[in-house]
Amino acid sequence: MTVKGVLFDFSGTLFRIESAASWLAAALERTGVRMSGAEAARVAARLEEAGALPGGGHPAAVPAHLAAQWAERDRSAEQHRAAYTGLAREVPLPRPELYDALYERHMEPAAWRPYADAAGVLGELRRRGIRTAVVSNIGWDLRPVFRAHGLDAHVDSYVLSFEHGVQKPEPRLFLEACQALGLPPAEVLMVGDDRRADGGAAALGCAVHLVDHLPVGERPAALRPVLGLVG
Repeated sequence: MTVKGVLFDFSGTLFRIESAASWLAAALERTGVRMSGAEAARVAARLEEAGALPGGGHPAAVPAHLAAQWAERDRSAEQHRAAYTGLAREVPLPRPELYDALYERHMEPAAWRPYADAAGVLGELRRRGIRTAVVSNIGWDLRPVFRAHGLDAHVDSYVLSFEHGVQKPEPRLFLEACQALGLPPAEVLMVGDDRRADGGAAALGCAVHLVDHLPVGERPAALRPVLGLVG
């Protein structure tokens, strides 16, 4: 059946979060806390290993006392903040306000960069009349990120886990997105970077196309094949 709609994941698919070093630097500047270059590099590496940067890599190991929060982190804004600030607190920081500053920073549009081909692919889908939605496991409203980077005009709908109380790979979130586009799952393609989470769309009958979650500079054209998969 011809694909008439495309669902896109957000982080690692259309956008990439800044590096842990840049993330920490922004929080330090915001709070007025000073660290030497060597100390900042060490702390950033520890935060990254802890998985405390939302949109970054998964934790090397989730502490037992955070396991339940981590598993359910994308069902609400409160759970998302608790999970990520909990992981950050596993790394000692000189001032307690840094933990909240780090979390707040990752929600700012300046913390995100679109992949080089995101605008072109979304724009071409719009030109062809293909409807699109962003389906994300997330605990905050990402719409301002799309607006700030000029991509919102190419997106028909946003289906965000914290707004529905359900997270990928549960089929209901994908079904919500298909219904928002007014299309049956068999006419929809899901594009994402997580085989387990985004691959959940296949249970509904959606086609699935996976890309690699890489830094922006290392992935210039991974979204381009999507244009060959749609009607």
